[in-house]
Amino acid sequence: MINSAELREQCASRLAAAEARVGQLAAFVGLDGFIDEIIHVVSKRQDAETFDRMRVIPELADRIRAAAGKSTNIELVNQRTKLGGNGPIMANALCSLGLRVTYLGALGYPAIHPVFADFARRAQVHSISDSGHTNALEFEDGKIMMSSTVQLNEVNWKNIQERFGRDPFQRHFESDHLIGFVNWTMIPYMSDLWESLLAELCPKLAGPRRIMFFDLADPEKRPLPELRRALDLIVKFQRHFDVIFGLNEKEAFEIGDALGLGLSDHSEAGLVQLAARILERVPVSTLVVHPVAFALAAGRDGVQAVQGPFCAKPLISTGAGDHFNAGFCLGKLLGLDNAMSVLTGVTTSGYYVRTGQSPAVSQLAGMLRDWPKE
Repeated sequence: MINSAELREQCASRLAAAEARVGQLAAFVGLDGFIDEIIHVVSKRQDAETFDRMRVIPELADRIRAAAGKSTNIELVNQRTKLGGNGPIMANALCSLGLRVTYLGALGYPAIHPVFADFARRAQVHSISDSGHTNALEFEDGKIMMSSTVQLNEVNWKNIQERFGRDPFQRHFESDHLIGFVNWTMIPYMSDLWESLLAELCPKLAGPRRIMFFDLADPEKRPLPELRRALDLIVKFQRHFDVIFGLNEKEAFEIGDALGLGLSDHSEAGLVQLAARILERVPVSTLVVHPVAFALAAGRDGVQAVQGPFCAKPLISTGAGDHFNAGFCLGKLLGLDNAMSVLTGVTTSGYYVRTGQSPAVSQLAGMLRDWPKE
């Protein structure tokens, strides 16, 4: 695993030198949208104003397990309400980094929900359905996302053409530097949409290859044949784009199981092996896996693993992976190699979990030069 002061300084210098160029990059991202409530779970309430929080997920599991055959009350306390969904969070982070972003998704229909108002001032935002809703229960050892997603049934090729327009979609699809499709898991018609794009729009593409990013977003609940179909479709886009396929650690092992790889080693060496084996079966330009403490990218030059600025007690963790994805895609758009792109990704995520804010390029460079000690 790598992450030296020299590498961080090289990356900071490259980012600072490219800051003006970032504003010329265009991204077209979709297609989900959620209203996120960031929630703490009460362990013991002291009085009307104070309570002890459940700090780890097993506390909640034990409370629920003890209620079997009986009943129990679990109190949830909202910490903040914010825009949510893998797409909006990633797109909002790209805006902060300075890209020109167009977002298409489920942000409220016919009117955009107020939680997305600031996002709509920073990006060109278009909505074709109501938003989903997520209660994000945050703990020090992870988070539990409890979501209502039926609204996303309206996110399909027919409604995109009728409510956004085929021509504007095609213009962005044919010209923007980055095309991002995220949250396949919660959008039932995403695979159908991909098939339509491969049949109707991809054959018309001309000019230089551009970057297409995919994030399935926790596919555990989707049937195995549907997951394999999605992987096959992602590979087909590689004919037309330089495809980046992003996974967190859990997702990587789910994909490995779906491919019959039979790997279960969660060490750094085990994840390097898993990434390389997945890439053999899902041959895209770059496969990315981002556990909590580090991340790695696999491509034709092998696998590079980079240590991140791990934060034991993050201010916020929901959206950390989406910020990693935004930072990694920025690195690739700027022509950084995989190691520097991973470093840009973990720094973007690290800045976000410490501050609750999406960074600008100058703030990324600053964090790289003043690397957190903890």
